[in-house]
Amino acid sequence: MNSEHHASHRPNSTLTTTMAVTRSAALKLDWTKVSTSLGLRGQTAASLAAFKKRNDDARRKVQVLSEQPQSIDFEHYRSVLKNQAVVDEIEQHFKSFKPATFDVNRQLKAIEAFEAQAIKGAEETKGKVELELQSLEKTLANIETARPFEDLTVDEVSEARPDILEKTSQLVSKGKWMPPGYKERFGDLSFL
Repeated sequence: MNSEHHASHRPNSTLTTTMAVTRSAALKLDWTKVSTSLGLRGQTAASLAAFKKRNDDARRKVQVLSEQPQSIDFEHYRSVLKNQAVVDEIEQHFKSFKPATFDVNRQLKAIEAFEAQAIKGAEETKGKVELELQSLEKTLANIETARPFEDLTVDEVSEARPDILEKTSQLVSKGKWMPPGYKERFGDLSFL
C-alpha cells in the first residue's frame, strides 16, 4: 500500500516541481524589459500585456487560495454538533476526496504558439526598424555631406531631380523660357 501511494504520488510531485520552476521563472521575468528589448509595438505588445495581466490575476488567485486553511478540525465539529453521523460522513468524503488532475499540455502548447507568434512579430518589427534606420542614416549622411544650394550646378540638380530637367525641356520645347508664375513671384529681370 505504501509503495502504491508513493508511486501514485510521483506524477503530482513532478507536476508540483514543474509548477514551482515555472512560477519561479514567471516571478523573475521582467515584462517591461521583454517589451522594450524586443521593441514590441502594436498587436504584439498588446497581446503580451494581456498575457501578463492574465498571469498576474492567476498568481493573485493562487496566493489567496494558498493562504486559506488547508485542514478541517473534525473533532471540533463532533464536540459542537449533536448529529455525529453528519460529521462522520463529511469526514469520510473529505478523506476520500482526490483532486482532479489536469493535462496542461494544451495550455503549454498555446503558450508556446503565442511565444512563437510574438517572436515572429518582434522579428518582423525588428527588420522593418532596421530598414528604416538604414534609410534614415543614408538620408542623414546625404544631409551632412550636401553642399550649400548656391554651390550646386545645373547638372547636379538635374541628376538629383530628373523631373526638373524634364519639365524644363518641355517648357523650352514650347518656347517658354520662364516657368509659370516666375515673373509674378520674383519680378521681371529683363531690364537688367
